Amino acid sequence: MGMRVGGWFGFGGKEKTYANLIIHTSDEKPTQAWLETELASQQAAWDAAVADEATNKASAKSKLVDLGLSEDEISAAFGI
Repeated sequence: MGMRVGGWFGFGGKEKTYANLIIHTSDEKPTQAWLETELASQQAAWDAAVADEATNKASAKSKLVDLGLSEDEISAAFGI
């Protein structure tokens, strides 16, 4: 499924809850269980990416220190 253009969904009440979710296209309304599972999956992927980035920065910094660069030089050159 690709990106949609325009307002294809909305909420029928003031609160943005599943019960108030309205689909403005011919698509079926996804189940609440599917939405919760998808949200958990996307959050886990985001958390893993953030953790991987932090690990990679720490690894790079450690390797640069091993090559003889000072903390100040590393910070000035790479911002880590």
